[in-house]
Amino acid sequence: MLTVRCILKTSAKCLSSLPVRRRRSNLQNSCRMSTCPRPVAAVCQVTATPDKQANLSACKQLVEEAKERGASMVFLPEGFDYIGSSREETLSLSESLTGNTISQYTQLARKLEVWLSLGGFHERGHDWESDRRIYNSHIIINDKGDIISVYRKSHLFDVELPEKGVSLKESAFTIPGPALVPPVQTPIGKVGLGICYDLRFPELSVALQRCGAEVLTYPSAFTVATGAAHWEVLLRARAVETQCFVLAAAQVGRHHEKRSSYGHALAVDPWGEVLGDCGAEKPGVVLVEIDLEKLSSTRRNMPVQQHRRDTRFYHSLDTT
Repeated sequence: MLTVRCILKTSAKCLSSLPVRRRRSNLQNSCRMSTCPRPVAAVCQVTATPDKQANLSACKQLVEEAKERGASMVFLPEGFDYIGSSREETLSLSESLTGNTISQYTQLARKLEVWLSLGGFHERGHDWESDRRIYNSHIIINDKGDIISVYRKSHLFDVELPEKGVSLKESAFTIPGPALVPPVQTPIGKVGLGICYDLRFPELSVALQRCGAEVLTYPSAFTVATGAAHWEVLLRARAVETQCFVLAAAQVGRHHEKRSSYGHALAVDPWGEVLGDCGAEKPGVVLVEIDLEKLSSTRRNMPVQQHRRDTRFYHSLDTT
């Protein structure tokens, strides 16, 4: 298992045990919470398959590892429960929020006393018996095992890129979520929820920031082609424009013969600097301290939100 321990200092440098990019040097894993008082978030990278039990086992191991290393909140990617090889398989494996999969994660959160972000659960829709359609749902579970927020993915990935070998139509079996949900107060700050393709819509991140978000999270399963082209630049852009931390758990590698994911689970600070990167090779976890004082100073020194004009100004062209 790949494990990276990243410590966010005032200088915003990431210290890592791996030769990853951008001013990342060797880290001593002996850092304890007594000398690292800021809350720690764990951003996970997994390779889900259609085998739900194997996926649960792999994710559980990452969560336990993260908790042991001091994380107070652990982020799992879109499709953490499974990634099906066909529409039929994807639908048949889906569950409700009261099903076995989420029950096991609520028990895990309660046992370890850790918060969980479950970044893209195949949730059976409210009219499942009649229409056989699902939601792509981002679930937040607190350290007592309670579900405290559910966000259902708003923007569905319907994309045909023949030159890149990408052909996905999420809307064929997924219902778009009806609304955003307010940021959730967690041990690492107020977390605003998105999922994967939502990353491409800055209106969503700005709306969450205006509602108080300090951390934005985009659990994802980016394709290799779109990830190589856009993944990091989009995450850093969302961080810079909102002056939020951005945490993006990711799928990596080959899920089955029809699909692979880009990897590079990332943590980005409010200045847009990459604090941690899980790479493109295998599952793992990156741990970062969330320094809300850095967020405050970034916003204070460059008060972008105070300079923002009212909504009517940005819609003034609509009437011309």
